Amino acid sequence: MLMTSPAGSPTMGFRALCFEDLSLGQRAALMRTVMETDVQDFAEVSGDCNPIHLCDDYAAKTRFGQRIAHGMFTASLVSALLGTRLPGPGAVYLSQSLQFLGPVRIGDVVTASVEIVELVPARGRARLFCECVADGRAVLEGEAWVQVPRRG
Repeated sequence: MLMTSPAGSPTMGFRALCFEDLSLGQRAALMRTVMETDVQDFAEVSGDCNPIHLCDDYAAKTRFGQRIAHGMFTASLVSALLGTRLPGPGAVYLSQSLQFLGPVRIGDVVTASVEIVELVPARGRARLFCECVADGRAVLEGEAWVQVPRRG
């Protein structure tokens, strides 16, 4: 849940970590149930109206047999982690690699997690392993680079 301060700052309520607070192996995770409205809203916001996401009849004829969530919706859970939990507010997303390993269906419970696997002190950067699991099945993995503010 995004909270705002009276001044409208979107960082209040989230713990912002500085580069000096990070360590190898540090992890964060979040869980989310993929809802019908998530798929519809993501299609509207992204413009990706592929019928595999929106049309039951079309999707029933695909190899998945039913509608699936957008892969980038699943990936956006990683973005949410990076921006709100680890490292959190102030981190700047530099790059992301992704492998989509399986479909995410409406109703699936997705657990997204990130783990710090490399720190580059001279540049204030961190590399994180990213993964998403849906009901016990790996559905996404990759890595992200972020720049993290320094203390003071």
